Amino acid sequence: MDDKAITSSQTGEKPNQLGPLRWIWRPLIGRHELIVFVLLLIVGAVLSLGTDTFLTANNLSNISRAFSWIAIAAFGESMVIIIGGVDLSVGAVMASSGLVSALCLQGDLPVVLAIAAGLLTGGLVGWLNGTLVGHVRLPPFIITLATMSIARGIMFGLTGGWPVRNLPQGFRALGQYDLVLGSLSVPLPFLFMLGLVVLGSLLMGQTVLGSYIYTLASNERALLVSGVKVAQLKVLVYTLCGLLTATGGVLMTARLGVAAPTAAVGYELDIIAAAVIGGASLFGGQGSILGVFLGAAIMQMLRNGLVLLGFPAYWQTAAIGTMILAFILLDYWRRQREG
Repeated sequence: MDDKAITSSQTGEKPNQLGPLRWIWRPLIGRHELIVFVLLLIVGAVLSLGTDTFLTANNLSNISRAFSWIAIAAFGESMVIIIGGVDLSVGAVMASSGLVSALCLQGDLPVVLAIAAGLLTGGLVGWLNGTLVGHVRLPPFIITLATMSIARGIMFGLTGGWPVRNLPQGFRALGQYDLVLGSLSVPLPFLFMLGLVVLGSLLMGQTVLGSYIYTLASNERALLVSGVKVAQLKVLVYTLCGLLTATGGVLMTARLGVAAPTAAVGYELDIIAAAVIGGASLFGGQGSILGVFLGAAIMQMLRNGLVLLGFPAYWQTAAIGTMILAFILLDYWRRQREG
């Protein structure tokens, strides 16, 4: 199997004279990523002209911090969508991973081990989703809907519905501290997210595993003929999604300084929206980590802008839903032209 031909599906480019550094600049010139980037600039320009506070250092820092855990979870969700699946349990996994870490901290477990326990929780949920989808061949929509309810229910049962407070400073620093570079203050969650953008882009654009992930939705038979264990590949992708979502959940909990079973309710919409707006096709086989990063950024920018412009909070959901619909239609139109 030609891995170059497989990986080219993410941008629609032909696997030809792209040069040895194609993994760096190919995502930057992808058509969808370019559209999202231009839209990001337009939204930013409109908000900077329409408000006095949008371009302030404090507001930009809040935006970059707030969409970091959404973007990290969306990286994993995009991989699941690229293989033709979906994970509706991501919001519950974010809450569960943060809550497990908080409960471990309450039990005087060291911060590192508490974080590891939270990540393991997300990985286990992802592994369960992947096993039921890959090996048992059950529909991902129903499976992840069920695990979403199970995870929420267990967290309510463990805490009685009460939040866990008084988390140690060493844990809260992960979400609340900034790295000061001269006059520039960069939130730690944003730096973690940028690191995962690089690692995720390398995984998806530079490895054989990434090429298999792109191929799975459109040509599963070709992978089987090539000797790839497709069921195990699905388990791996869902497990990665669980781990990345748990990472976002731990960072979110560290930022809030409190863990609650009701945390991240409705985040499924935001996470899936970030992936879809960023170019992860619901038809499978297309998407990029950089695109998801841009999708999460434009979504948080839009939410922030609506607040600054004085719109009630419920208009945010309508705006995000409209964007999802618009980008799904754009993806459908593009596929019709290419087909």
